Amino acid sequence: MTERSESATASSSAAAAPASNPTFDEVAQLAYSYWEVRGYQGGSSEEDWLRAEQELRGGLTMSVAN
Repeated sequence: MTERSESATASSSAAAAPASNPTFDEVAQLAYSYWEVRGYQGGSSEEDWLRAEQELRGGLTMSVAN
């Protein structure tokens, strides 16, 4: 395998990151969506962040609309 094809393989596998290791942006987007669902009011940004991390790692099965 050439260096170029190894790099392409590495980046394609990085793009498909495992659910157990979400990126900062994935967690941020999900946490923000929780705030949106609440009508941009109340709640805790820290709790939203932790909930998003846990859900993306496969620890939660509840839907966002509570």
